[in-house]
Amino acid sequence: MQEFLLLFRQPDTEFSKVSPEKMKELGKKWQQWVGGIVAQEKFVNHGLRLSMEGKVLKAGGVVTDGPFMELKEKLLSYVIVRAEDLDDALTLAHGCPCIDEGGSVEIRPVHV
Repeated sequence: MQEFLLLFRQPDTEFSKVSPEKMKELGKKWQQWVGGIVAQEKFVNHGLRLSMEGKVLKAGGVVTDGPFMELKEKLLSYVIVRAEDLDDALTLAHGCPCIDEGGSVEIRPVHV
């Protein structure tokens, strides 16, 4: 078994404008999806939700405000899962609630 990073991207949405009911519904979907991975004993580590602010350092010492200045989507969070191979990790990513909200899941092998 290998470990894979599932990195969640979401369209640039103002979450402060999402209704409390919708946030509760989304939270429940996330719990169910992660719970399914846990039940398969393939869950390794729950990532922390990422802040919507930050800095980006580029070549030449160029610093930009906010890691999303050039993106139309935001990096929300991540989890680390255990899977047989990349295809198995891709299967685990199916059903992720961010996909239903127009987002995506990037799946990357983790090398230790």
